[in-house]
Amino acid sequence: MTTIKKISKKEAQILEKRLFYQRRLVWDELAKGEEKKVWELSEDYKAFLNASKTERETIGEISRRLSRAGFIGLDQANPRGKVFQVLKDKILALAIPGKIPLSAGLQILAAHVDAPRLDLKQHPLYEEADLAFLKTHYYGGIKKYQWLARPLALHGTILTAQNKKINLAIGEKEQDPVFTVADLLPHLARKVQMEKKLSEAVEGEKLNLLVGSIPLGPKEIKERFKLAVLSYLEKQYGLIEEDLVSAELELVPAEPARDVGLDRGIVGAYGQDDRVCVFSCLKAALEVEKPNKTVVVLFYDKEEIGSEGNTSARARILESFLPRLFSLKGETFSPQNLDETLAASRAISADVAGALDPDYQEVHEKRNAPRLGCGICLTKFTGSGGKIGSSDAHAEYVYWIRQLFNQKGIIWQTGELGKVDEGGGGTIAKFLAALGPDIVDCGTPVLSMHSPFELVSKADLYMTYKGYKAFLLAS
Repeated sequence: MTTIKKISKKEAQILEKRLFYQRRLVWDELAKGEEKKVWELSEDYKAFLNASKTERETIGEISRRLSRAGFIGLDQANPRGKVFQVLKDKILALAIPGKIPLSAGLQILAAHVDAPRLDLKQHPLYEEADLAFLKTHYYGGIKKYQWLARPLALHGTILTAQNKKINLAIGEKEQDPVFTVADLLPHLARKVQMEKKLSEAVEGEKLNLLVGSIPLGPKEIKERFKLAVLSYLEKQYGLIEEDLVSAELELVPAEPARDVGLDRGIVGAYGQDDRVCVFSCLKAALEVEKPNKTVVVLFYDKEEIGSEGNTSARARILESFLPRLFSLKGETFSPQNLDETLAASRAISADVAGALDPDYQEVHEKRNAPRLGCGICLTKFTGSGGKIGSSDAHAEYVYWIRQLFNQKGIIWQTGELGKVDEGGGGTIAKFLAALGPDIVDCGTPVLSMHSPFELVSKADLYMTYKGYKAFLLAS
């Protein structure tokens, strides 16, 4: 019979410290001088968010920052050194050549630049009850009621009948008008909203945007409120109604990124899923000079609708980008070399994690839910139910990542998206995994995810940036 040895309280405490996994709060662990870096990083991050309300604007801001840092467009003549490539203004790949051959593998970071929002329909403009409206179709997973009765800004790209390309952003400046989706007063909402399930209380077809209230012309004109809006668009931008058919116009919250809390420890803003990881990837890449392995950072579109289309992670941007890297480094390219390079590569799907919500802890499995302020979150698998739709990282790779983070002083935690049968979700990891590299999801915890005002701890932002930089510089 085995006898359990009795030990003292002190011995038990020593054993506990050595054996137990302890979640750590970043604010408790910051080295001297690091807190200043947290605040400085978050100010740059807020500026990035304010300049990146749509996927096109995000790619544009990334491109500007890369160009200022000396990156060269891959389509320019004789590019050397750090390069990047933009496709369709919605997807970007950058590379920093390493010291060793590509066949030894790459260090790949991949994030997505799109976020849930309201898009305009192709025939959006109409009038009703002496008001002018634009019809919308929501994009990605949203709670529709969160988009009512709040100021919205109109962003996007329009091509006129004269083939002139116009980039719009109305509602962001203090002097700009804003737009809104009106909500029903509570006095009349009992049957049509309050007695319904939350998912049914607001119909998608009623997310109609108020854009005008002053008519143009005499009473005999049939649609003079609609006419007033079209007249304004023609005078300001040279548009006619048919131009809206091919336009790409999005409604996003008309608010800048803000500090949240008396201590200012949290950033509140739209689009932090996944632009907090986009920013952290970019910031880390800008500080990498001469890596051992070649660094590749990918910024994809369309993740929020399942990575469909030719600007998503299902597209072949990486396979088309890498042959040009072989040429850039003067190495022989072949399909076999490409397969060997990808199989030897390591990758991080840089996507956010759903942080534990203190008011709704019942939907989380608290032992495995990430918490705000406890660092970058390592998510071994995503998916739903029985890990359906997931990329489940191998034990050896998760071990390698946690060892790297421990060695580099990165405060990290693990997480999964809710209880096993509560819900779930996916990322771009499975699409990159199909190409051969080891990959794991790793990103910043977010509260109020997919809302118009998401919350991120500045401490977690800092650890995400540090974690990605450590990964890019790893051998």
